[in-house]
Amino acid sequence: MPDPSPQQSALLDQLATLVDLPDVRAKAEAAREACTRLRFHEALRRRIPEASAESRVRGAQASAALDGADFPVAVVRELMSGARPWPEDLDPGLTTLKGAVAATAESERIVTLVRTAPLQALARLHVAAASPLGRGPAMEGPDPLGRPRIGDEDCTEFVDLGPAPSADVVAARLAHLSELIVAASSATNRVPALVVAALVHAEIASIRPFVHGNGLVARAMERALVQALGLDPTGVAVPEAGHVANGGPAYLGALTAYGQGTAAGVGLWLGQAGDALVAGVAEGERICDAIRAGRLS
Repeated sequence: MPDPSPQQSALLDQLATLVDLPDVRAKAEAAREACTRLRFHEALRRRIPEASAESRVRGAQASAALDGADFPVAVVRELMSGARPWPEDLDPGLTTLKGAVAATAESERIVTLVRTAPLQALARLHVAAASPLGRGPAMEGPDPLGRPRIGDEDCTEFVDLGPAPSADVVAARLAHLSELIVAASSATNRVPALVVAALVHAEIASIRPFVHGNGLVARAMERALVQALGLDPTGVAVPEAGHVANGGPAYLGALTAYGQGTAAGVGLWLGQAGDALVAGVAEGERICDAIRAGRLS
């Protein structure tokens, strides 16, 4: 990619200040070291596709669980592979799971897109995540799939974070988020990839750009960026499982702290995201160990 423009360099300088928040640099370095260790796992010499596919299974399971739809990994694996058909009538839990499966699968397909056209990548993730929900009988106006909220459309997700910003605010913050991703992608050595991916995750959860499906989209976007920015180029780490390992209340609490806009709150979220990725790498290593032993389950 070309060198960053002066405007992008200024944005990168702002991002770099986040690394100096307490514990953030150490957590980002720990995540980088863990991902490097995973990259050289014996099982990944020839079996990256198998390992990354299982990572997406476990990532989808964990992402759905964070939205309150907790299913066994074996069930998710069967649904994703086609060994088990989806029921014709989906209850709310299965609807969430189907969205998580679709968004996590789509995250692999947007890896080459997310660095240069992040808003297009975001739209594709939302189409995947929210399609199982449909329009709903009470919805009128333009189809909400793949587009940010407009007019007086609201979002009632992540209520612990407070009211969702208005559609006008969403448009401005999405534009800024896109600039951030493109700038960071042009100079991957300026800001740790962990910081960029975690920041994008939290911004999507905070601004809730879509009527529904924001959590699934935020986590799928983080997964795509962790791979696209070279932190885990194999796509075998399971960052979603790391957030589950931290605990649902801790996950929401850190996002709420981030949304307050204080240095302490942002630092808390970035540090927790670093811990989550380290735990997600450990899950990836378990996948590799199981594949190598021929006992994936």
